[in-house]
Amino acid sequence: MQKNLKWAVLGCGVIANEMAQALDKMGKHLYAVGNRTHEKAAAFAQKYHVEKVYEDFHEMFHDPDVDVIYITTPHNTHIEFAREALLNGKHVLCEKSVMLNSRELEEAIALAKQNHVIFAEAMTIWHMPLYKKLWKLLETGHPGNCVKDNITQSQNMEECAESDIPPLGRVQMIQLNFGSFKEYDMTNRFFNMNLAGGALLDIGVYALSLARSFMESQPDQVLSQVKYAPTGADEQAGILLMNENGQMATLALSLHSKQPKRAVISCENGYIEIMEYPRADRAVIVEAESGKVHEITAGATANALQYEMTDMEDAILNGNVAAMRLSDTRDVMEIMTRLRKEWGMKYPGEEW
Repeated sequence: MQKNLKWAVLGCGVIANEMAQALDKMGKHLYAVGNRTHEKAAAFAQKYHVEKVYEDFHEMFHDPDVDVIYITTPHNTHIEFAREALLNGKHVLCEKSVMLNSRELEEAIALAKQNHVIFAEAMTIWHMPLYKKLWKLLETGHPGNCVKDNITQSQNMEECAESDIPPLGRVQMIQLNFGSFKEYDMTNRFFNMNLAGGALLDIGVYALSLARSFMESQPDQVLSQVKYAPTGADEQAGILLMNENGQMATLALSLHSKQPKRAVISCENGYIEIMEYPRADRAVIVEAESGKVHEITAGATANALQYEMTDMEDAILNGNVAAMRLSDTRDVMEIMTRLRKEWGMKYPGEEW
């Protein structure tokens, strides 16, 4: 019988609430919560029937009963908290952007290795069933076996319908849009340099992660244009990527102008369109020659955090670390670090 891992969460914001709800869906229970403000942690614990609340959240890192910690605090605190957790032998799932830069990420990865624990980014794209199905489709030519055990007849029919999609060939070009209309308040976290604000780390990390997941190798050519907010944070950016395989990606990011969360993956024999990424559960495939349209569905948007934690538990208990896609996380962080260095956009106290 496998061990029932005890989860703790650091922070009490939106993601922490989703995480507690996801554990309930999994038939599990959040063991502990910590927060800078103890009153918030106590209220959170009461809401979700959390067993343990720490007076000082640093106690979490030393609690022998805690197996894995989900860090949901602002980007610029991640390395400090991850360092303490990893040094004390805790597995860590860390919200995006996983760190500020590659230097911090490499430190965390090294600490995890030294202490024989798993460190991973809570990147929704790595775990949503839709992307796993699409990656398989591009790799093998179809989304899966037509007849499977333990699924409904309607699901079997859906798999059979999808199996008539012809091979799409290699990915050639990826186009990604991600724009939010955030209140133009320079003190909020989106534009505040002291809180590691800016479009790249907040929303660009999703676009870059999606692009990287559909490319055969890491982009080694990177061009960009950037528009700054009054604080010096990147408010808007256009990014062009290309790898040694000739695959290209274009990204349009904005924090003060709404865009559709739209991805188009253009292949030799057709294209894939995904709306409302990263938490997408539906894609459309259009054949190039005939124009025939196919719909691919998998998973559910509402279960995004559940998929992340299920894969993390599998990595911890069964050694399936590949599902956490840490190498892709590293590639994305290298691109973001490179871009900010080119822009000269360094956060207060940051070390590159």
